[in-house]
Formats: sequence, structure tokens, C-alpha cells
Amino acid sequence: MSLLRERLLKGLVIPAHPLALTADRKLDERRQRALSRYYLAAGAGGLAVGVHTTQFAIREPEVGLYRPVLELAAAEMRGTAAVRIAGICGQTAQAVLEAELAVSLGYECGLLSLAALRDASTAELVAHAREVAAVIPVMGFYLQPDVGGLVLPYEFWREFVEIPNVVAIKVAPFNRYRTLDVVRAVRESGRAGEVALYTGNDDNIVVDLLNGFSGGLLGHWAVWTRSAVALLERVKKSTGVPPDLLELADQTTDANAALFDAANGFRGCIAGLHEILVRQGLLAGRWCLDPDEALSPGQMGEIDRVCGAYPWLNDDEFVRENLDSWMA
Repeated sequence: MSLLRERLLKGLVIPAHPLALTADRKLDERRQRALSRYYLAAGAGGLAVGVHTTQFAIREPEVGLYRPVLELAAAEMRGTAAVRIAGICGQTAQAVLEAELAVSLGYECGLLSLAALRDASTAELVAHAREVAAVIPVMGFYLQPDVGGLVLPYEFWREFVEIPNVVAIKVAPFNRYRTLDVVRAVRESGRAGEVALYTGNDDNIVVDLLNGFSGGLLGHWAVWTRSAVALLERVKKSTGVPPDLLELADQTTDANAALFDAANGFRGCIAGLHEILVRQGLLAGRWCLDPDEALSPGQMGEIDRVCGAYPWLNDDEFVRENLDSWMA
């Protein structure tokens, strides 16, 4: 078994890396590096860069930030044991080019979004995945439809897990039935000991981990990461399902509803994460590449509410103690 598979199967906290911008919506390299340093210092086992939380628009020619953000994170991960995961998007030609670039920059795994293949058949989706997997080990990605993902049936996942270079799946449909389609496909393939399952269900983090998911690759873990590391370690050491962890599960989901703007169809999900990072001093502002991507009406009040209700979920003190060194 490859070292990559072994590390993923152990279970890791993998934040989906945000994008640090200046007020004129240009890359803020200093704060982009500081974010990576924060995650690694907090104990994250890997970073996922160029993914939904990084904003898919980094690939637009007029933006041109896909390579720069991968390079910055790769530089910070150099010499560490962190698993380097690059988001891979687009039609097959684009996806293969992105995979080749990721490999050239030292990335070990590609998180494969299928959102651009909306009209493709199951056979075409699997063929697409095979081509990318010929370039880089692949982590499948079940992205929730509310933010652009496809509904992917059991039949797709059952064929997908037969691709030898599939090493993991990020399960993020925000739907229990669809989540179980993936779990069933992996189990029935006989590859449960080879293909790691990572929760991306930010609305159900703790219960997924208690159900046996190896770890999480989560936008939610782009904030309060030190606490997320402690949470995963608690779950790994737990026997049975302690009632206090079930209570924590509900608290975490309530907090996520505010950060991800569940009340408004997740329109403010990235801005909500940015708001926490701004409060901690890691970001200078909530700016997204799209000027219209902002907090929804009422979302700030909800963020204030959950921050006040669940102070044990944050890692504010850890950030405060180390921020100057990360920003240096």
C-alpha cells in the first residue's frame, strides 16, 4: 500500500484552503501564506488548495490565480508530512492539464470535481476520471448540488471505485441517502481498506466521523482548525458513541448553519468563513473574487449568535498567540 493511502486511511484534518484577497481583489500573498502556516501549526494533516473554498473563479483567464495559490501552499508544505491535495476541475482536457500542473508542483492527490460535466453519462464520467487518474492519484468529490455539484448515483460510485488510482472520496452531498450510496459502493467493491472516506458533509461532521469516516476535508475546518484537530482525536479515541459527542455534533452543525448560510441556500458560505478569519486577524476583509459574493441578510447576526453560544468551538487564543509569527 502506498504511503499516501496509509496516511489518508489513518484519518486527517484537511482544511479546504480559502483565498486571501486585498481590498482591490488581488491576491494577498502574505495572508495566503499565513493561512497555510496556521493550518499546519494547528495540526492539519493536509491542505486542499484550488477547491470550492478557494473559489473556482481562480481558474478564469482574467483572474489567473490557480497556479499562484497552488505554488504558495506547496512552498509552505515543503518539508512537512502534510498531504498535498489540488482541486481539479473542468472538462477532460482542462482537468488533465490541471492534474499535470499539480504533479509538477509536488501535489500528491487531485480532488476531482465533476461539476463541469453536467450532461455526461455515467460511462463518460468514469472515463473522465480514468484519464485524470492516469496523471495523479484521485480523491472523488461528491459536491452538494446547491453549490453546483451533480447528483451522482450508486452506479457511478460503484464503477468509480474500481479505478486503481482512486485513493479516497470526499463525500459532501449534504444528504444522508446520497452519502450512503458512496459508503455502500466502497464496501461492496471490497476496497474499503484501500479507498479512504472523508466527510465533506459540513452539516453532519461529527456523526460522519463517529460512523467511521477516516477524516474530513471540509470548508468548515478552514476556521477553528486547532479545535477540529482536537475533535478528530477525541473521536478516534472514543468507544461507542458518547452522549457529549452527540451534543457537540448538534452544536457544530448549528455553528455551520450560520457560517455556511444554510438559511439562504449557502450563498454566503465563503463569506461566512472569511468573517471568522477576519475576526481572528488572519484575513484583512471578507472580499471574494465576485463582488456580489457576500454575507446574506441576517447572516452576521447568526454568526454572532453561534460564536457567543459555543465559545469552545473556536481556537481564538491559539491564533492570537501565533498570528505575528505566521504573518512574518
